[in-house]
Amino acid sequence: MAGERFGRFWAAATISSFGTAVTAVAMPVLVVRDLEASAFAVGVVNAAQFLPYAVLGLVAGAYADRWRRQRVLVWSSLGRAFALGAIPVLWACGTLGVWTLVALLLAFGAFSVFGFAATQSLLPRLVPRSRLVAANARLDQGDAAAQTFGPALGGGLVGLLGAPVAIAIDAVSYVVDALLNARLGIDDSPPERTAERHLRREVVEGLRWTYRHPTLGPLAVSTHVWFLANGAAFTALAIVALREMGLSAVVFGLLVATGGVSRLLGATLAPAMGGRLGTGPTILATRAVHPAAWVLVALAPQVPAGVALLGAALALQGLAMGVENANDTGYWQLVTPDRLLGRANATRRSVNRTAAALGAILGGAALTLFDQGPTLLGIAVVFAMSAAIVGLSPVRRVRSA
Repeated sequence: MAGERFGRFWAAATISSFGTAVTAVAMPVLVVRDLEASAFAVGVVNAAQFLPYAVLGLVAGAYADRWRRQRVLVWSSLGRAFALGAIPVLWACGTLGVWTLVALLLAFGAFSVFGFAATQSLLPRLVPRSRLVAANARLDQGDAAAQTFGPALGGGLVGLLGAPVAIAIDAVSYVVDALLNARLGIDDSPPERTAERHLRREVVEGLRWTYRHPTLGPLAVSTHVWFLANGAAFTALAIVALREMGLSAVVFGLLVATGGVSRLLGATLAPAMGGRLGTGPTILATRAVHPAAWVLVALAPQVPAGVALLGAALALQGLAMGVENANDTGYWQLVTPDRLLGRANATRRSVNRTAAALGAILGGAALTLFDQGPTLLGIAVVFAMSAAIVGLSPVRRVRSA
């Protein structure tokens, strides 16, 4: 029964990941080409879905530890389906603009805050804690498969039907996600509320656990810096690839799919590498790959084989992400007590997404003020800072989750 429940959970996550992968191609095309947004506006749109984490993240984590996490997951998926489904409807009515899109993505992000707080906190109820790294690797494999085939599908759909129609597929995927998760059938009763419980006190407890822990604290800070760099990086990538290099939506989708292929390989290798090298050394080694990858992106527009170089950079990034994520997430889930999982997951995710939003805006602003070369090299430096934080902390000595 536990395997069947995890199978539904995995299927729901994988299906919604396919929809997300389609949107990853369709959204930049919609913003850059259809709405003809400026570089700064592209950054604002990319940031919009992450900004709610700064406002709601800590509160969502506290409530994920109070409420039934399965119900939170189901309703948040339906909310995301509604927010995305409104995009093609408004486009068909001729009323979709950049700021309308920003408002819808803010709503999407608000539902996502609660959904992700519930998702990572629910997994330890579905599998034994000794299997968390393997379970996270399995989820990453599904997500990586979606990132492999979804962008190619998204590029084809954008070319055939247009970006707004392609985004509608993501909305449908969240409806399916909600239906599958509604049938998990687990005992997800939250702890009984006592008179001593207080929202602010619970939020503070989650913050203390996250940032005062000797290994989780520096790991969290390193991840925040990584998301800052990544938010800027993918804002820059869309503008450089679609506008500066003049790539078509299909080619752009295939490039993003390259990262998905390598991420699938990385997720497959993640448990073995974590077991052989140790959790901390594995995280350090993979984070050291990202600066090199974005140096290659900076070089891509300057050389004749720029498309191939761009593909190689995204492949390196995907491989590192696939190996790293299962080990990182599994370590957090294993070390953190169940009663704190919602708050710990939401705390770091809220700051991560806030950093990504800030990075997206800064990336768009930097491209407005500077050339693409200095901007991309600056992004590589910030990725290097993320790796350095791990390398200078006790995380590097963690041998096993």
